[in-house]
Formats: sequence, C-alpha cells, structure tokens
Amino acid sequence: MQITWRLFADLAEVAGGREHTVSVGGDGTVDDAIDALLAECDGLDDRILDGDSIADDVNLMRNGTPASPADEIDDGDELAMFPPVTGGSLPIV
Repeated sequence: MQITWRLFADLAEVAGGREHTVSVGGDGTVDDAIDALLAECDGLDDRILDGDSIADDVNLMRNGTPASPADEIDDGDELAMFPPVTGGSLPIV
C-alpha cells in the first residue's frame, strides 16, 4: 500500500523534503510506515527516535487525527509528523 508522509519544521529539513510517499506491505501500522520513511531518509532516525521509540517531542497524525505507532493504516492514508507547536500571542484588551 502507498502512504504519504507530510513532515514539518526541522523534520522536513532533516528528511530532505516535506512530502514522501512510501510503500508498506500487507496489514501495516504507523510504525511500519515510520520504518519505510526512515529507510529512505538518512539521519531522520537520529531526530525522531529515543532508543527504539518515537521521541516525546514528535507528534504523529493519521488523516488529521492523532495517531500512535501501533495504529493500523490503510492504502492512501496521509501521515504527518511534526515537533510541538508553540508560540502565538495574547490578544490585546
């Protein structure tokens, strides 16, 4: 099955681009799609992994919904990976 990854901020820089399409076999999971992405993006593993697990500062989404590595995926899914979102401003009253 074909899965599209969308990467944001420094993750896109490390991976060499914001969008990557990977192939995952059979009844795949988000973790399988991560493995496929890491196989084609040198150095990304150093940024997103803490040992064998996804680092705490990396967020995962599947089709716009929060995801975990164990979640099942379907052909054509869009997965997103991004660091924590911070910043903004308070309204002036």
